[in-house]
Amino acid sequence: MSSFVTAIIVAAGSSTRMGLDISKQFIELCGETVIRRTLRAFQNADIIDSVVVVCREQDENEMRKIADSCGFDKVRAFARGGSTRDESVRNGIYACDERTTHFAIHDGARPLIEREDIENVVKAAFDCGAAALGTLVTDTIKVVDNDNIILSTPDRAALRAVQTPQVFEKSIYLRALSEGDSDGITDDCQLVESIGERVKIIISRGQNIKLTTRNDIKTAEMIITERGF
Repeated sequence: MSSFVTAIIVAAGSSTRMGLDISKQFIELCGETVIRRTLRAFQNADIIDSVVVVCREQDENEMRKIADSCGFDKVRAFARGGSTRDESVRNGIYACDERTTHFAIHDGARPLIEREDIENVVKAAFDCGAAALGTLVTDTIKVVDNDNIILSTPDRAALRAVQTPQVFEKSIYLRALSEGDSDGITDDCQLVESIGERVKIIISRGQNIKLTTRNDIKTAEMIITERGF
């Protein structure tokens, strides 16, 4: 059976930490909106067959216009964002093409994702069933109690900061949705881990930051300027 990879772009956040009147998906970075940059990376990745965009109802028309005007023909469906990220991802899953064999779940607010990283993490998921992009941890990490008293210092050589895309074989992820513990999860790897599946981390080649605060906008524009596009 040949593979069919659907990217689920989760772009339904309220952007409250940005303190702006618009969705951060429509912030311009060096003249291009965040969502346009994100979608272009997946459009240009040969390994991606289809794209589902999960967004707020009030943002859907604008996102459709961007996809259409840019010729992003891999964007096949839009799904409504939920009250939580978990619900938003589920809505995106239900909107996927029935031919889908793998889900590539990505934060819309990571517009600096590079095509090579997308392809590397998807290929890893072909081999092992579940893979996620991540980075090495360079800071020393401390485990603390409720009073911020240090309890332990884990070996940073064994630590990774996980990013997206996070890619899963369809059967694995659907089983995680039905059997996994979604209480308090912060990413999709955690849901898959809860059913005993192993997830491989692929180290990111580029700077794949997530836009959360206004300072991140400045950082992203610096990276884009350095890349020259």
